[in-house]
Amino acid sequence: MKKLGLGVLGLGEGRSIISAGVHSSLWDVAALCDLNEALGRERCAEFALPASLYTRDYAALLANPAVDVVGIYTPDHLHADHVIAALRAGKHVVCTKPFLHDLSRAAEVRAAAAASGRRVMVGQSSRFFAPFTRQREHFEAGVFGALNSVEAYYNADHRWFLAKGWAKTDAFKWLYGGLSHPVDFIRWYLPDVEEVMGYSRLSENGAQLGLVHADTFHFIYKSRSGPIARVSGTYTSPVTPNTRDSNMSCVLRGALGAGQADYYELRYAWKTDTQSVVETFEDKDDYYFRFGGHSHHAGEYQNYIEYFARCLADGRKPTPDVDEGIVTVALMQAMEESCASGGPVKLRDVLARHGLEALTP
Repeated sequence: MKKLGLGVLGLGEGRSIISAGVHSSLWDVAALCDLNEALGRERCAEFALPASLYTRDYAALLANPAVDVVGIYTPDHLHADHVIAALRAGKHVVCTKPFLHDLSRAAEVRAAAAASGRRVMVGQSSRFFAPFTRQREHFEAGVFGALNSVEAYYNADHRWFLAKGWAKTDAFKWLYGGLSHPVDFIRWYLPDVEEVMGYSRLSENGAQLGLVHADTFHFIYKSRSGPIARVSGTYTSPVTPNTRDSNMSCVLRGALGAGQADYYELRYAWKTDTQSVVETFEDKDDYYFRFGGHSHHAGEYQNYIEYFARCLADGRKPTPDVDEGIVTVALMQAMEESCASGGPVKLRDVLARHGLEALTP
């Protein structure tokens, strides 16, 4: 395979994909872009990249012929502009989750992708973490039989994240920035979710720290095919010890068995009528977590950009793609509306209000 040139926009959250690119045999890091010049110099030094690869000018990155794919790791509310610009420049795109911060630009993004003929992949990194990958293998092999329910949660003490100025603006919402991980698990296993209901609140910690929107959530979902699901998340409160409970988990319960995959413990437990097994992937801790303790998981990024490279080489559509990413955003918008109304919200109604009826699962 010919190596792909990677341009990275946003060098704070983009640190992990830079690591992924420099360690992958399928990629060359071709350009870095951020408004913060000091951060640009720091990343070049950290990864032994020539200082000439850094620019403050996104247009210059897009004009660079060495860049085949743009990795977008900017604040959520800027994704639409940055994705559209990359597509119009003829670049493929990897965009971190949440793909968009609402549906206001979704039709425009979708049209830009169709007109460009380029591929877009949403960086739902948790799909590429070893325990969740193993759980998916079991699901696809039928080990659990027909699904009855899916449960996913992401609880993390992310008070440190609020040091980012934009995290305390009206544009930032934990419902999108945090819950997008467990919500993606739900859609991965139940792509026909049609209705959601839930509640949210702004915790005392969140209010004192200056958060504008809720940081605590509980939701339930109904799928057209029958299985039900639930998602929970808290983001500015202490969490239980990791020896007792993982920060993030996905539980599948089926007619023949059940399985639970955990982050960040690299642990996967599953059971059928004849087997009960706990698998660990602890030997891969250094691969997944390369810096910042367990706050940065660059191994997942390497897994998904290598998957994306293989899709491009084979002419396959990567997943999640533009449409799947937009429907996940629509589901989160339905969740937000349910919190406001106190009642259930149908996904098709949210999509229809934005001219996206064709995407109704």
